[in-house]
Amino acid sequence: MAAEAHLQDITHTIQLAVAPVFLLSAIGTTLSVVTTRLGRIVDRARRVETRLDAAEGAERAETLVELATLRGRVRLIHWALSLGTSSAILVCLLIVVGFLGYLLDVRVGTAMAAIFVLALAVYVGALLSFLREVLTAIRTLRLGQPRPDGAAPPGPAAP
Repeated sequence: MAAEAHLQDITHTIQLAVAPVFLLSAIGTTLSVVTTRLGRIVDRARRVETRLDAAEGAERAETLVELATLRGRVRLIHWALSLGTSSAILVCLLIVVGFLGYLLDVRVGTAMAAIFVLALAVYVGALLSFLREVLTAIRTLRLGQPRPDGAAPPGPAAP
């Protein structure tokens, strides 16, 4: 009977650890998306830096503005990655504390609740940084609008 109760305790502990694993999976997916965006921003910045070498006058000023915007986007993505990774680490810590609490027969419910709330708060911060970066990217789109120097946007002419 005691062995059965012990098995139920272990099973319950594993069940409690599974819920944070789903959160960890969501965080991992988010980090993958954010990392991909970082790569695209870096690639764009390299192309713009190459263009800067040949640019003069108004085109150079516009290129410098674009580089400044890209630098800001990289900063936001950096925050999203840092906060997302911190959140993942906190979720891992949550799982470890749960298992250690069980193995050492220590009450860790309050600590686990605090770690879980902190992990979610940090994840929200990561998502907000990511959202801000996306909004910055959208704000800088021209979508067929003329450039500030009056030149036509690149692409085929309208019929």
